[in-house]
Amino acid sequence: MSVVQERKQRERAERERLIVATARELAEQQGWDAVTTRRLAERIEYSQPVLYSHFRGKREIVGAVALEGATEMATAIRAATSAANGPRERVAALAHAYLDFAARHPAVYDALFQLDGGLAYAREDTPEPLKDAFAALLESLGEVAGEGVAPPLFTETFWAALHGLATLTRAGRLPPEDAGQRVSLLVERLAVG
Repeated sequence: MSVVQERKQRERAERERLIVATARELAEQQGWDAVTTRRLAERIEYSQPVLYSHFRGKREIVGAVALEGATEMATAIRAATSAANGPRERVAALAHAYLDFAARHPAVYDALFQLDGGLAYAREDTPEPLKDAFAALLESLGEVAGEGVAPPLFTETFWAALHGLATLTRAGRLPPEDAGQRVSLLVERLAVG
């Protein structure tokens, strides 16, 4: 590869990072409805055709934000669980890290789990960042699944409970002051292994 080709690849990758970062910032500030190719083009000072040369539309941009968010979530979960002692403490740390991530990054969380980013979940062609985020959950939850319960199935169930807590709390359907008690109850009742 020539020096010019390498430079062009670096510039292209940098433009993609800028598009994704700008979309994420705009979504966190004003919601995903505010993210349009026109507004992104204005903010990053490139034409809409340049945006379309990187992403076919908003759906792919949402998917790129989701993949970035999955990597960040996996990192946050692993950091939280690595500092905990014992299986139940790891599960509690995982739950708090997950819920904290959902609360601190609502637009990213929506990109991951609420919006259509064109990503395959729980399939052979699931992108690696999504597989790794699930693996980060499975690493701690697998050891508390209980006898006769498949660790992936337990992980899916626990994750669904966390997703419900995150979504209902954010929507104002659950009082936030009881969040700690909910996590304790979830860990105590489900993490039996």
